[in-house]
Amino acid sequence: MADLIPAMEKALIDFSTGKVTQPVRQVIAVDPPGGFYGMMPALTPEGLGQKIVTFYPPNAEKGIPTHMALIILNDPQTGAPLAVMDGRLITEMRTAAVSAVATNALARADASVLAILGSGVQARSHLEAMRIVRKFRDVRVWSPRNADSFAKQFNVRAAASAEEAVRDADVIVVATAATTPVLMGEWLSPGTHINAVGATRPDWRELDDAVLRCARIFVEAREAAMKESGDVIAAGNIFAEIGEVLAGTKAGRESAEEITLFKSVGVAVEDIVAADLVWRNYLASQ
Repeated sequence: MADLIPAMEKALIDFSTGKVTQPVRQVIAVDPPGGFYGMMPALTPEGLGQKIVTFYPPNAEKGIPTHMALIILNDPQTGAPLAVMDGRLITEMRTAAVSAVATNALARADASVLAILGSGVQARSHLEAMRIVRKFRDVRVWSPRNADSFAKQFNVRAAASAEEAVRDADVIVVATAATTPVLMGEWLSPGTHINAVGATRPDWRELDDAVLRCARIFVEAREAAMKESGDVIAAGNIFAEIGEVLAGTKAGRESAEEITLFKSVGVAVEDIVAADLVWRNYLASQ
């Protein structure tokens, strides 16, 4: 994760400064059973490839991952295939690493209380990533299920409700499978930073209207967020891509009281850069 976070920072800057070729993800519904199949190609300054990802929410009841993926890397000079690798762990880690980049750029420097809504793989990965970019004296977790076991496993505090978890929190991670809002604006304190990584369909929400009204909204890619995120569509506005903030062309947090929101949908450049990092490390080890 410590290597991946700076790689994601560079990837986001490259995207927002026009150095990446990346169409919006193509998604087809697979219903029944209620799944989605997505295709995500990208050409970056270092790599070329595509992720093929499946998202099957019903898998949660079967005890298998809801997200599974393959990543194909090609040689940008010849088009020759270089590697095919599992993309499940890369997806899990790069999502949290991107949130860590946004948190480092947007959260207050003195942020010390972290709230996590959710207890799945993204909650675990985000806990690891958030602890790299900020030092938290208190971490709270809430989930409709498994919050107690998550809290015990990671030595954090289980909250009885989402409201209890986020009251007075400095940084909030929303990583649930919710399709209707689970985070309410009335619970937020001035100066909070939010990372919202779920609800990546145009008719799904994880944030209520009050959150969207009070927060300055940042995304990875404008076009992707306006097509895929129900929350961003409902808000109707985006202040900046996080890569623009990192490149210095747009402002980030402008006051200690401002509420900032990073809404992530996951974009192909993140996967290809992460896979390229894996590939280069593999070659170096041979």
